[in-house]
This record gives sequence, structure tokens and C-alpha cells, in this order.
Amino acid sequence: MDIRPFEEPDRAQVVSLWERCGLIVRWNDPDADIDRKKQVQPELFLVGEEGGSVVATAMGGYDGHRGWVFYLAVDPDRRRRGLGREIMERLEELLRERGCPKINLEVRRSNLDVVRFYERIGYRDNDVVGLGKRLIDDQPSGVDD
Repeated sequence: MDIRPFEEPDRAQVVSLWERCGLIVRWNDPDADIDRKKQVQPELFLVGEEGGSVVATAMGGYDGHRGWVFYLAVDPDRRRRGLGREIMERLEELLRERGCPKINLEVRRSNLDVVRFYERIGYRDNDVVGLGKRLIDDQPSGVDD
């Protein structure tokens, strides 16, 4: 798998991958998320490509204190081949180069397979409560996460 930063021609394949992986929920607009990421640390939005197809993504960020990971996705037909580990290791490397001491991420409680994946690659439950507040409503219905 070739890992590189996201490019605009990847957009349709990335959104399709996120849909197949169940990462798109009604309160998140994937196009708006991509547009925002293109404005802030776009080099930390990675895609994994095989044979001209986007098969993995990871969107990272670093605020000077902690790194964050969002939209880790691997094509369901290509799972269990180490692609998730590979793209995460590349993102960790990029964050480490920036001096990032620790990465945080959030996983929906119902997604036990993903929790187990992260545990296998060294992530642990921080025993914290994740809180959020929407500042920009991407959905006209006002649905909140």
C-alpha cells in the first residue's frame, strides 16, 4: 500500500470508503470535514492506495499538546492484512516528528472490533469521559452528536 497525503481527486473514493466502513453518521458531513481538514495540517490527512484505489484513510491532527486521530478506515474487503496498522504507524511517525508526546482518539462504545484493533496496536482506555459541543451545525435538522 502506498501512503500519501489526501489529494482532491481522492474525495469521492474517500467518502465512499467511509460510507462502507460505517464512519459517516447523520450529524457529520464528510465533505465539510474534508474541506476543514484541507485548511489545517492537510499533510496529516493520509490515504492508502493500492492499484489506483483508496483502500485506507487516517486523519490526524496535533494541537501542540496531544495528537488526535479520526476517520481511520480500511476497505472491508482488505481487512486483516495489516493496512490499518500500517497507516496508523505512518501517522504516528508524522506526529512524533512534530514533537507530539501522546495520541488520543475516540471510538463509539458499540464498535468493539475497532476497540480491539486499537488495543492490539498499543492503545489503552484512558478511563476518561469524552465530551463534545457542536459549534457549527452541519445539518439543517439540528441533529447533534
